[in-house]
Amino acid sequence: MLAPKSKLSRRKFLQAAAITGGSALLAACAPAATPAPAKPAEPAKPAAPAAPAGGKATELRMAWWGSQDRHDRTIKVIDLYMKKNPNVKITYEFAGFADHLTKMTTQAAGNQLPDIMQQDYAWIAEWAGRGLIIPLDNFASSGALNFKDVSEDFLKGGRVGGKLVAVNLGSNSQCFSCDQGDFEKTGLALPKDDWTWDDFEKTSMTIKEKAGKWAVHGLYGEQLWKSLYLSLGEWSYATDGTAIGYKDDAPFVNYLKMLLRLQKANAIPSRSEDLASFDGKSVEQQPLAVGKAAMDSHWSNQVVAVQKAAGDSRTIKMVPLPRPAGGKSSNYIKPSQFFSVTRDSKAPEEAAKFIDFFTNDIEANDILFAERGVPIAGKVREAMIPKLGKAQKEMFDYVARVSKIAEPIRPADPPGHADLVKNVFNPQVIDAVMFEKAKPEDAAALLRKEVNAVLAKNKK
Repeated sequence: MLAPKSKLSRRKFLQAAAITGGSALLAACAPAATPAPAKPAEPAKPAAPAAPAGGKATELRMAWWGSQDRHDRTIKVIDLYMKKNPNVKITYEFAGFADHLTKMTTQAAGNQLPDIMQQDYAWIAEWAGRGLIIPLDNFASSGALNFKDVSEDFLKGGRVGGKLVAVNLGSNSQCFSCDQGDFEKTGLALPKDDWTWDDFEKTSMTIKEKAGKWAVHGLYGEQLWKSLYLSLGEWSYATDGTAIGYKDDAPFVNYLKMLLRLQKANAIPSRSEDLASFDGKSVEQQPLAVGKAAMDSHWSNQVVAVQKAAGDSRTIKMVPLPRPAGGKSSNYIKPSQFFSVTRDSKAPEEAAKFIDFFTNDIEANDILFAERGVPIAGKVREAMIPKLGKAQKEMFDYVARVSKIAEPIRPADPPGHADLVKNVFNPQVIDAVMFEKAKPEDAAALLRKEVNAVLAKNKK
């Protein structure tokens, strides 16, 4: 059972963030990043640390996804941990988002999962339900995981069925990252926090007309489908995970029709161009970072890598997601990613100790520098505030600002979500509509039918 802890009030969180200065971004002011590898890197083979006298080093494997900036920072923290703990040897592997999940799924089938696996909120319910990641409560009780300085608000996203199965690596929210220079050149003010999808479409058309580039990249993902209904007081899935979660297809149909208008005007990448921009590419290589688009839709923590790739001559600002006319906020505060210990780990306590180091060690977080989102440990946040650069200040401020208007986080995606995205949402809805093989109304109706069919299997 977790030790009692004081609740982190929103006021205290906002006060801590306010010290960082005012703006709304989440990027890192640093030289342009090294391009990410075209293919997932092979597991690294660090030199084995000296084993303690008379003993053998404990071996751990670790896997994560992310940008090249994340890879570089994480590897440095692993090296630091091994230096401080010469009885531990950690090998690692990293990849892009899609390749990471594919690789982990393959390893799960062969009972070869790494000890420590980076997890997403969309997967933890299914992975926990299949017994692929283990509860961590015993390690919290033993002290291997120390959450005395962590609010329960930051931990609850990693609980499934009341058990802690994943440790939050940082808090973030979805955003539209905007190139301030492009907005200034077109005479547009940065969007307000309560802007609507109608405002967004007008802004996009103006950017295309006056700046001669794509207005935005990243509009085809299922996260925006979810956020659309969040704004309307609903969600993509029913609370019990057994059916679709909204009554009316019209908001999603209207969204798809807007995408078609923007695609026709060349204000956004075509679906084929969008797919090409993600194929083997990190966030540093995508249109906003390289100057081909004025905006991008992604999670707030990713702007650290975007700003680093964009360089100091450009300034990336963040605004909340647009909302339907009359709707509430389309945002919620989400754990950026998690670390979980897998069922295949032969040293789960040592794996938990590394996660604790990643979360609580100030020297480690000086290296990580909030790249995965706003740290969950209060002492780490406080230690970072005086050291933050332009980008990190913007990220802290954005998360604090959005927390004032954000809707409550919904339950983790139910078993079947990944199958629906891969086999229905992307090919039969987005691809079919954007390649003009299906009408938006028919695609939305098909999505409803397939979601209900797949999730019906979750009924007890």
